[in-house]
Amino acid sequence: MTEPSYVRLANDVAAQFHHLPPDEAASEIANHLRMFWHPSMREHLQQHVAAGGVDLDPLVVSAVHKLQAA
Repeated sequence: MTEPSYVRLANDVAAQFHHLPPDEAASEIANHLRMFWHPSMREHLQQHVAAGGVDLDPLVVSAVHKLQAA
């Protein structure tokens, strides 16, 4: 089974922030998702994390938690 496109895209975003400390990177990823992703894509990503977050970079999982806390 292939991964959903939002998983691949989220992991691509995370790869751009791996040079930062983890908490800062998660905040930057959350900001990117908030600013540039359509709400339905964010919802799919949040549902994916709630289901276990398979194949997601841990920074993406942290970013999604930050989005939900905001």
